[in-house]
Amino acid sequence: MKTALTSWFTFGQEHVHSVDGRTYDKDVVVKITAYSPETPREIMFRYFGPKWSMEYSKEPNMTLFPRGIFEI
Repeated sequence: MKTALTSWFTFGQEHVHSVDGRTYDKDVVVKITAYSPETPREIMFRYFGPKWSMEYSKEPNMTLFPRGIFEI
């Protein structure tokens, strides 16, 4: 049985990415659920490299992110 781990990630003021026609920036949260052996952080680096800000173990205060959650 694989173990699932979920993390939420945010971006800094100057971090703007376009992936698969979607824009990721300071106004969104990225939610990643990974199954061992890969971690959510490893997936985040695969998509965005080192250009993101914070990783959270629970959903952050969404009033700060008006464009909502994008799941990967």
